[in-house]
Amino acid sequence: MADTLYLSLWYPNLRLEALPEKLAAVLGAFAAHGGERGVYAVTVWPVNWSETPVFQWVWGRGGEGITPRQAVDESMESIQDDYAYEFQIGWSLWELETAPGFDPRWAKTPRLVRVTGFGPLFDEGAYEQDGHIRIDFGSDAPFLEEEADLDPQTARHVEDNIRQLVELVQGVEKESGATARLLWSELGESLAARLAGRLGMRN
Repeated sequence: MADTLYLSLWYPNLRLEALPEKLAAVLGAFAAHGGERGVYAVTVWPVNWSETPVFQWVWGRGGEGITPRQAVDESMESIQDDYAYEFQIGWSLWELETAPGFDPRWAKTPRLVRVTGFGPLFDEGAYEQDGHIRIDFGSDAPFLEEEADLDPQTARHVEDNIRQLVELVQGVEKESGATARLLWSELGESLAARLAGRLGMRN
């Protein structure tokens, strides 16, 4: 069963005014690891997730977005300690496309990734559990492809996706200076354990 995959990043003694710089570094790392160069939307949430967003900017997608630095500067000019700043950026992975009447085919498919920076007072200090910055990758299906036969072609594309994920995780950690990170899933089962089980079925 598909799960939602997240990466949480923490920074020692992070001051609120340093959060924009960290977010710009994380967003900027995507372009080198299968992502788009431009940010195409940001939503600013006050107090907690149940509140109505106070601002939302949409700049377009597919090369029409603005640079991470511009997106951060425009949306965080007046930063608040009880706000969360959610940026949307594209990231492409191999996915198996199926349609009635057509043979399945592999294609690099762009997906929505959300990168959120948390003020220290947002949602009663959610950053302690979720990270100062959290990346929501969406479904973990491309890293497992559990519905597909695990033939050499499937294994190769899954391996490529995993490699891209690992390189992105290392890239955002290095570029932003994170001192702690956690790759986790909504249902609690680790991606590594599920991948090991999946690959074990082939042997």
